[in-house]
Amino acid sequence: MSTRAFITGVSGTELTAVEREFIRDQRPWGFILFKRNVDTPAQVAALVAELRAVAGTGDAPVLIDQEGGRVQRLGPPHWPVYPPGAIFSSLYDTDSALGLTAARLSARLIAADLADLGITVDCLPLADVPVSGADAVIGNRAYGTEPGKVAAIARAVTEGLEQGGVLPVLKHIPGHGRATADTHFKLPTVDTPRDELERTDFAAFKPLADLPMAMTAHVVFSAVDPAHPATTSATMIAQVIRSVIGFQGLLMSDDVSMNALSGNIAERTRAIFAAGCDVALHCNGNIEEMREVAGETPELSGRALERANAALAARKTPQPFDRAAARTELDALIARANTASA
Repeated sequence: MSTRAFITGVSGTELTAVEREFIRDQRPWGFILFKRNVDTPAQVAALVAELRAVAGTGDAPVLIDQEGGRVQRLGPPHWPVYPPGAIFSSLYDTDSALGLTAARLSARLIAADLADLGITVDCLPLADVPVSGADAVIGNRAYGTEPGKVAAIARAVTEGLEQGGVLPVLKHIPGHGRATADTHFKLPTVDTPRDELERTDFAAFKPLADLPMAMTAHVVFSAVDPAHPATTSATMIAQVIRSVIGFQGLLMSDDVSMNALSGNIAERTRAIFAAGCDVALHCNGNIEEMREVAGETPELSGRALERANAALAARKTPQPFDRAAARTELDALIARANTASA
């Protein structure tokens, strides 16, 4: 069955009749969940199953942002708290092997939580490299400020997710670390020279170019394209994401409804595809906006379809795993990191 090249959110913990009709008619490639969609494990699992049943595709990807720290859509009392990326960075500085172990364990535990619910994609890892003076939207979510370390920890996170049968989404390509505004509210412009960007921001993504999926940054890089954020910049996608970084997987936009993008929802969606993104992402569950996105979204076909199929095919069978032992080990490593930074 053919699908359309967008990922959509829904409004609540159960599908409405209108949403069921929309999904059947518009055939989104995938779905994304947020806190508004989460109550109990049984409820989330039922919602995930219903999304796939209504879509008529048993392998439709269901995404979530489950990083740890400030960005956890699943949390207490039903799911544990996970550490922010800065914890892995701190451990890495003490002992690089321990930092990578903690990152891998955390991601493996997250993958187990997601697999219990039928969620198959996590919007993780981050390869953003923050700098002094940048907006706090990345902050302690980052794995450090040195590209090589960031890439190494991101790879360990990827391995943990993959070991649990969950696909990773690399974000926010080609880098959100220098942004001086939160792109949920405003468009930031980065005026750093291109050679410096290639040495730092872009360099953190290059070792991860083999990942199956990546999410764009709603950030203008004036040295490459002063007029458009990366998400809607054909120059940025062709020259930097696909060439300098070398990413050849499925490229999805960050959320269409974020205020960093200009124009109405339909105009933003057209611009995303015109720039070279494979899939548009719409998150807020507003049915009128969902219809606008669907109205401007093509069938998933050609190279985009090949990348989408390759991404889904990259999902691995979960490996044997002692969840209790892994949690005990992770907690011990977190305590060590907290002690070291005290």
